[in-house]
Amino acid sequence: MNVAQGGLDNTVGGAADIVFGRIESAGLWNIPGEQAGQRQRPHLISTEPFPLSSSQLDQLQRLGDALLGFYSAVNDLYIRGGIDWFNEYLNIGKGEELIRHALMKNQRRALPGIIRPDVLITDEGFRITELDSVPGGFGHLDCLSAAYSEGGFDVIGGGRGIRDGFVGLIRDISSDSNPVVAIVVSDESKDYMHEMTYLAGELRDIGLRAFAVKPAEIAFTEQGLYIETPDGRLKIDVAYRFFELFDLLNIPKAELISYAARKRLVTVTPPYKPFLEEKMLLALFRHPALEQHWRKALGERYDLLDETLTNTYIMDNRPVPPSAQICGFRWRNEPIRDWKAIKDGSQKQRRLVIKPSGFSPMAWGSRGVKIGHDMSGENWAQAVDEALESFDFSPWVLQYYRDTSIIGVKYCNKPGGEVLEMRARVRLCPYYFVADGRANLGGVLATACPQDKKLIHGMADAVLAPCRLEED
Repeated sequence: MNVAQGGLDNTVGGAADIVFGRIESAGLWNIPGEQAGQRQRPHLISTEPFPLSSSQLDQLQRLGDALLGFYSAVNDLYIRGGIDWFNEYLNIGKGEELIRHALMKNQRRALPGIIRPDVLITDEGFRITELDSVPGGFGHLDCLSAAYSEGGFDVIGGGRGIRDGFVGLIRDISSDSNPVVAIVVSDESKDYMHEMTYLAGELRDIGLRAFAVKPAEIAFTEQGLYIETPDGRLKIDVAYRFFELFDLLNIPKAELISYAARKRLVTVTPPYKPFLEEKMLLALFRHPALEQHWRKALGERYDLLDETLTNTYIMDNRPVPPSAQICGFRWRNEPIRDWKAIKDGSQKQRRLVIKPSGFSPMAWGSRGVKIGHDMSGENWAQAVDEALESFDFSPWVLQYYRDTSIIGVKYCNKPGGEVLEMRARVRLCPYYFVADGRANLGGVLATACPQDKKLIHGMADAVLAPCRLEED
């Protein structure tokens, strides 16, 4: 049933009540770590999926293969070598063992199985500010998509597009026709254990032997990795790595998982390739010395990325020769040769965002994000200094702050509650699942935050919903 044709009673948020019930029963209607008696919602519930126009949906569908092509082009350039400074940027802060693992022959062609860009909706169109190849949220989106589908809505990707997309990527990389899948969730990522446990259960319901586990629950033998399940001890065929590579020293049995991957005792996805998990990839896409490589590798897909990827710059603290300048960046309409120049400026001039590129606990979520016009001049100057000082072990990147469109979003804050409307800024997170050389759109998560928020991310006052195609 298509609700636009009049099938669903939304007078008191009927769809929202279905969603409340669904995510409550799935164990997702709570904030990890909350104390008994202090129950708080993780987000607000929309009365309907977030609408996208046919042209917006078409662009998101085309972006999947374009982004997969970009990851492949980055991988080829890094593995092949020959442009020393390219690899040097991407290797900063990584240990030699991890770099050697990334270059091993048995995984040279391996790419992330899930791709999720952060897409801002602006008056000028979509703008991608980040790429994430170890994303969270897709288990929660699967639950939301199934709930709205049950409520009568046609959501993008279908009610089980996330679940089925995950199955597709696992079967694409597994040599076993009936693989055992371990979704390995570290303590650093523990906030996502509920949704991964939920997703694993949904996968088992359709015949895929999947289990969400902590690294410490994995057993190692010379034959491979094993987990204890209600069906007994099972050998892991595919380990979905839901932990960050910067955190390996703090993860129990991380060395054993890595060893098993190197010895081909298990397939690990995303692969051990930290160079594919850097925000500076957006800056390298814009580097004039690499433009022809990207154009040749991407073909017609280059133009789509060129119009959607946000201009990004690496905050390199090394001296620039007198005859050179920082590529493409302008400060007060003038080129600069030293990033320290941006320390001084009015609030209006500081409409800039800086954040860790990756391989750092500060790169997780929005922890390290600094917005120039949302802080004092003194604090901004200090943030710039700290970013430049960390270049040798953890580079930072800079982007211009983008104003997003203000959009009305209807929601409920409790079951049976009044339908309210929020003036919001919206971020889209499409989830692409890679199989047979294609990046297939499994669903799109919309996050709508109150318009006074500078950062758009999941929070108690945000509305989270899957997306649907807007009716003509």
